Amino acid sequence: MKINQKSRDATSKLFIALKELYTNLEYNNQLFSILEDAILKGKQEIGRKGMNLWQIFVLAQTRLALNISYDRLHWMVDNDTALRQLLGIETDYRYEKITFEYQNIVDNVKLLDASTLLKINDLIVRFGHDVFKIGAELIKQQRQKEKLSQAA
Repeated sequence: MKINQKSRDATSKLFIALKELYTNLEYNNQLFSILEDAILKGKQEIGRKGMNLWQIFVLAQTRLALNISYDRLHWMVDNDTALRQLLGIETDYRYEKITFEYQNIVDNVKLLDASTLLKINDLIVRFGHDVFKIGAELIKQQRQKEKLSQAA
């Protein structure tokens, strides 16, 4: 999945952050632990096709971060290729188009209550601090190397 790194649009920045969160094993495990406790705890698997935890999380974050309606979110799920790839419901080959019904989106996104969203928010803030801390340290190291090479 390629996202324009130079885009100043909030959607691109959100999707980049979500992709980073998904690929970071430590924070991914913490996120899924929170989601499992909030959504799956005490429920039996009924075999009904629906959304997985990642899809619910991405849709909830997209709706909240972009401050959009469920109607807009539904349209994005059906038509935005980057979002569909992030959700894991579209490949580059697009053989079988997977769609979600409007009510399915509403019902699943509402599973994340305020206390769960606060836990997720705290996790994302810690993740952002770690990522930016590492990035700042790398920049600092690079600048020190440049100064040393200029002095030599």
